[in-house]
Amino acid sequence: MKIKLLAIGKTDDKNLQTLIETYQNRLKHYINFEIDIIPDLKKVKNLTETQQKNKEGELILKKLTATDTLILLDEKGKEFRSIEFSKFLQKKMNSGIKQLVLVIGGPYGFSEAVYKKSQGKISLSKMTFSHQMIRLFIVEQIYRAFTILKNEPYHHE
Repeated sequence: MKIKLLAIGKTDDKNLQTLIETYQNRLKHYINFEIDIIPDLKKVKNLTETQQKNKEGELILKKLTATDTLILLDEKGKEFRSIEFSKFLQKKMNSGIKQLVLVIGGPYGFSEAVYKKSQGKISLSKMTFSHQMIRLFIVEQIYRAFTILKNEPYHHE
């Protein structure tokens, strides 16, 4: 299985980008993982929230293949403890899917078309974080999940 993280807009903060790359490099030992950045929309001031979500949604859906399993990082999604998340990933790997795509949407969330295409939603917290920080959090949690699955001394209960 391959894991792809799709996100809208680049990470401006160099410190966050360095940390994201640190965990991205660590993940190479466990799984084929990539981050795919969709450029920010231009002239969003002229768009309503719905129009922005729809345009971002079109860009997200263009990045998917027919066999991808799409999971949205969404505040209304299922919350996991780290061990539960590792079991979730193991279950996905055991199911034989080719690619698990995790998506971080734009500032207003996802379009209806993206929600309809998704096979689930995950929430990292009830709190709201910047989209740039969420990238770091999910990459670290994916890394943590694999260390849990391999019984390596990174996660402590």
